[in-house]
Amino acid sequence: MIRGILIAGNESSLLSALCVEAAKRVENYAVALIPGNDVQESTGVQNQPGHRPSQNRQIALDWNPSSPVSAKTLVLSAINKMEHIDDAILVCVPPAYRKNPEMFSTEEIDRFIDSNIKGWFFLARELTAEFNARKRGNLSLVLPEFNAGAEDAPDFARPVAAAAFRSFAQGILLSSLNMPYSAMGFSLPEPGEEKAFAAYVFKTMEEEKRNSGRWHKYSKFGIFGR
Repeated sequence: MIRGILIAGNESSLLSALCVEAAKRVENYAVALIPGNDVQESTGVQNQPGHRPSQNRQIALDWNPSSPVSAKTLVLSAINKMEHIDDAILVCVPPAYRKNPEMFSTEEIDRFIDSNIKGWFFLARELTAEFNARKRGNLSLVLPEFNAGAEDAPDFARPVAAAAFRSFAQGILLSSLNMPYSAMGFSLPEPGEEKAFAAYVFKTMEEEKRNSGRWHKYSKFGIFGR
């Protein structure tokens, strides 16, 4: 049976590493990127040339995180292209906004919340509904937990989005314990380990019965869950 993998999130070297790992395991996989940031700096892993997802065996899907209709369309499109979704990996690498609060425009605030907070709710709702209907599936939530880039100005956005995603993920882990699908959380504490971390994510997903409902923290000196 064909295994369907959907990877969605911020364009980053972390998401790229997960795409490369997916390509080793399946004929095709689907990718949906949050539309480009309007800021120069991204935290954790950055949107730079050479960090785009692998194009090998990749099915690119459109996604407007601010739209619940787009989330439903994304899931249906992935199913149409791959027959079904077995594994969905949500990758949160929110951008940093390093400027004073009075410099934020209303449009920037709305766009940031839509793309990096609200969108996860819409997409997770559609994915868990699909997994419930199929009585199977795995939802993995991935978050880097390190800060990269200049520290000469406070970052008002990334910590908020990361904290919201982590709390959201923790709620999904708890709710999944009584559901027919599995859910896992993954965190990467240090930069430079994206490739090994991606391999670990997939290895852990493939042992879902043992690892479901847990938050898994990766370290190059050892791997441990919490």
